[in-house]
Amino acid sequence: MSGTDNRLGIWLMVATTFVFAMQDGISRHLAEATNVYMVVMVRYWFFAAFVMALSARRAGSLWKAAATEQPVLQAFRGTLLAAEICVTVLAFTILGLVESHAVFASYPLIVAALSGPVLGEQVGWRRWAAIGVGLIGVLVILKPGFGVFSPAAIIPLIGAAMFALYGLLTRYAARKDTTATSFFWTGVTGAVVMTAVGLWFWEPMSGRDWIWMGVLCLSGAFGHWLLIKCYEVAEASAVQPFAYLQLVFVSVLGVTVFNETIETNVILGAAIVVGAGTINQIRARRVA
Repeated sequence: MSGTDNRLGIWLMVATTFVFAMQDGISRHLAEATNVYMVVMVRYWFFAAFVMALSARRAGSLWKAAATEQPVLQAFRGTLLAAEICVTVLAFTILGLVESHAVFASYPLIVAALSGPVLGEQVGWRRWAAIGVGLIGVLVILKPGFGVFSPAAIIPLIGAAMFALYGLLTRYAARKDTTATSFFWTGVTGAVVMTAVGLWFWEPMSGRDWIWMGVLCLSGAFGHWLLIKCYEVAEASAVQPFAYLQLVFVSVLGVTVFNETIETNVILGAAIVVGAGTINQIRARRVA
């Protein structure tokens, strides 16, 4: 890859994870102050405008960006991501940022597990072993069988599975559509779906929270821009392990701002999940 600068890419990924962590904290605050659907809806309005402008610029026009031979697949992708964001933000309000992200960190392992049936890719025994170890880490976090197990603890795991499926369908759609087209459908479909749902849950919001909403929208666009630049200058396999830093940033935010506590089982389980995910990515890189 000519022009590759993995060191710059790593710093861009670190900045991306920091911005996304702050975004998650703001999302939790706003969802607790109003409701999940309204927050995600307004966030998508701004995101859709950003997506349409960027996609049209890259494709040459808005019409070219929207052109696709697989509209059902693209619409389903966009709807799935919007639903996943709702599920994950709901998890923030119920379980907190730390535990939710600790479980959500398992999504790369779910991607690896589903890449066979969805994309027809081969998954060797070493990657299956990493997936199994990662599952053990999730169980350590959820600690079923010890004390009272809350069904709500499954919510971030559902969100992780939904995001993993979204990622796989994005790779599947890329066989026929450009990145600009997939990006366009992600933003526009999500905005349409969330508007149809969110308007029914509209609530008055304080002036201060509207400021936070503006920061959330701007940070979302900025975070995606950083991520795009990151993958433009660096190899994905080189920067992807640093995406786990979002869990670190979120943990600091959860403890200092939202007075969350980090249980020993969450630290141990998250370490197992991140370790298994990193090994899985290294193995996938070597196979590629």
